[in-house]
Amino acid sequence: MAIEEPITTNLSVKEKAVSFLQLVASGKVREAYQRYIGQDFRHHNPYFRGDAESLMLAMEENAALNPNKILEVKLAIHEKDTVAVHSHVKQHPEDLGGAVVHIFRFQDNQIVELWDIGQPIPEESPNENGIF
Repeated sequence: MAIEEPITTNLSVKEKAVSFLQLVASGKVREAYQRYIGQDFRHHNPYFRGDAESLMLAMEENAALNPNKILEVKLAIHEKDTVAVHSHVKQHPEDLGGAVVHIFRFQDNQIVELWDIGQPIPEESPNENGIF
C-alpha cells in the first residue's frame, strides 16, 4: 500500500482525488502515485494496460510533452467510496481543451480504481450554455 505523507492524512477522499489530478497535471506523477494510489490499483482507460505502472508511465510521458498543462476542476462529487471530478483540461494554454470526468473508487483512503471519460471542446457549438 502507498505511504501517505503527513500533509495528506487529514484530507477527505474528495480532496485526495482533486490533489491527485492536480499533481499529475503539474507533472508530479510519481508523487501523486506515491501519496494516493493503493496497492491493488486498476484503471479502465482503453488505451493502456489496466495496471498502475502502464498508466503512470503514460501520464509521465504526457506531462513531459505538455509541461504547461492546465487542469481546472469544475465540480467534485463524493458518494460512499466513489469520487467524481469534472474538469476542464488543456494540454497547453492556447488549447480549447476538453471536458474530462475522472471517477475514483477508494478503499482504505487510497485510490484503487479509476475511470476517465472526456470530450473535446468544439470551436463552435449551438449550445448557448457552453460545455461547463
